[in-house]
Amino acid sequence: MSSAAFSPLVFAWSQFGPYHMDRCEALAQALAGRREIIGLELVTRGEIYDWAPSGAGHAFRKQTLFLGKRSSEVPAWRHFAALLGACLKSRAKYVFLCDFQLPPVFLAALLLRLLGRRVVIMQDSKFDDKQRWLWRELGKAVLYRPYSAAFVGGRRSRSYLEFLGMPAERIVLGYDTVSAQRLVRLADRDPAGDGEAYAARHFTVIARFVPQKNLELALDAYAAYRRLSPDRPRALLLCGAGPLESALRSRVADSGIEGVHFCGWLDEPAVARMLAQSLALILPSKEEPFGLVVNEAIALGVPVLVSENSGARDLLVRTGVNGYVIEPDNAEGLARFMARLAGDEAEWRRLSANAQLFQPAADTAAFVAGVEYLLLVLGGAGR
Repeated sequence: MSSAAFSPLVFAWSQFGPYHMDRCEALAQALAGRREIIGLELVTRGEIYDWAPSGAGHAFRKQTLFLGKRSSEVPAWRHFAALLGACLKSRAKYVFLCDFQLPPVFLAALLLRLLGRRVVIMQDSKFDDKQRWLWRELGKAVLYRPYSAAFVGGRRSRSYLEFLGMPAERIVLGYDTVSAQRLVRLADRDPAGDGEAYAARHFTVIARFVPQKNLELALDAYAAYRRLSPDRPRALLLCGAGPLESALRSRVADSGIEGVHFCGWLDEPAVARMLAQSLALILPSKEEPFGLVVNEAIALGVPVLVSENSGARDLLVRTGVNGYVIEPDNAEGLARFMARLAGDEAEWRRLSANAQLFQPAADTAAFVAGVEYLLLVLGGAGR
């Protein structure tokens, strides 16, 4: 049956990065001949992430509402008018939106719902991301009223939306995914178990240098690891940038921690190559709604040392299976896990091999399955 017989699906984000391209590409390929996939991005320049402009999609139709702009440069009324206008012009019956808290998005979702569209919120917020106050949560629940369903990253995100009043049967997992095929191609080498020699591998942090990422703890744990493993310790590579960079560099210098290398902000090919050469990814965040770098590590067979606060650990990490989960204030525990991976090749290879168990949940195939299930829930599988 021709795709003309089905209404398009619209997916809107403030800016398209590689992950968004991955998801829309995978969905467009899976639904080829059945539905057109339209990707809407508000702006081409990010406020938080330094993503290069993504260009046009190959299998889906991508539209940028404000070329060359940052979101802070777009007045709220123009954001609302452009988003609503693009969704209506597409004639899509099913619209997937992000950033529910923004007034332009809320108003667009409300009007789309009143006009008979099925609107799905995409998010990965969890109750434990920050201090919650009852009066704010009651008000927040109102902001979800226009949405017919939710597409979320992990189980804690699902529980949070149930708490806010979303029916459980309309909350679907599979939102936070990346293309494993793209990561392996960019890395240009075999996944961890068959790639770089075990002895040549290093510990890697890939994160913004902001308080939420808890990089001070990573440095404390690394210093403790070097005390536990004084003979030929592995290096720690910090990949990223942000307002805490100067403070982190000073901490390393003042503490006399050797073996720490600041690698700067890396583009996607460099991230893939860096991970493919890593002994383990370290993500010790105090606040982390999900943590897509965990998906990237899994795609490349790299064990993960991740904070229990990361949403990704719900579906993608099991202690002693493909990595270890640590408390975000436990530098000693993280150091001991680092020492274990650095000194026991058989253990490292076992964890690396087990990454394949989690690849289906980390890959864009899970995003495709989630969308298809949502269409069934919303009654749109056949139209």
